Amino acid sequence: MLPDAIELIVVTPERQLLRETVLEVTIPGLEGELGVLPGHAPLMTELGIGELTYRTAMSSRPTPLSVIRGFAEVLPDRVTVLAETAERAEEIDVSRAEAALARAEKRLASNDTNIDWDRASVALARAVIRIQIVRKYRGAPVATP
Repeated sequence: MLPDAIELIVVTPERQLLRETVLEVTIPGLEGELGVLPGHAPLMTELGIGELTYRTAMSSRPTPLSVIRGFAEVLPDRVTVLAETAERAEEIDVSRAEAALARAEKRLASNDTNIDWDRASVALARAVIRIQIVRKYRGAPVATP
């Protein structure tokens, strides 16, 4: 018999962000989103930079987290996410994310040959996903450059 729910655990090097029983999870993989329902086949996947969402029995709307790189283990009754960083929408500092976006865009537009392009690209993607989550879930006004 298939389980009715999934235990979702989200951990970063600094803290355990979440441990909750959920009905479904969407994970940002490297090659796209992965949807997980109770009874999913076991797998391991590398995380990209994106929005992890989950839905509980108590809410009809999905709850978002920003997730930056890491790994996820999917089992029929549990999803464990080990992320470099992860934040709830309400934890995101919009002005800090906007400043990071401006810095990353400036670095990437520069002609400086000493720029670490991978680091600058990750910084840009991280800032963009954080701002998108705030816009989508908090409805906060976000300045445009």
